[in-house]
Amino acid sequence: MSRNTMFRFRLYVAGDSHNSALAVGNLNALCRAHFPGRHSIEVVNVFQEQKRALADGIFMTPTLIKLSPGPVQKVVGTLCQTQTVLLALGLDPIAA
Repeated sequence: MSRNTMFRFRLYVAGDSHNSALAVGNLNALCRAHFPGRHSIEVVNVFQEQKRALADGIFMTPTLIKLSPGPVQKVVGTLCQTQTVLLALGLDPIAA
């Protein structure tokens, strides 16, 4: 994967719950460390956008979706274990 690859993420959260806040912070830290200047994060509150969450197959929060580069991958949880999250997203933790 090129060092110029743009990463697009969508994070589904449940309002300002503790786990949601952890996931947002952990995702921001992961992106700053591994994809500086080449990522975008969209945060979706399922309390405000229930139909969108259901359309995307979101049944638990927090849920992270890696939209690009493909393939689309999902991870559920607070994203606190960076290496595990990178592997679950199909990304090489060493190269990322």
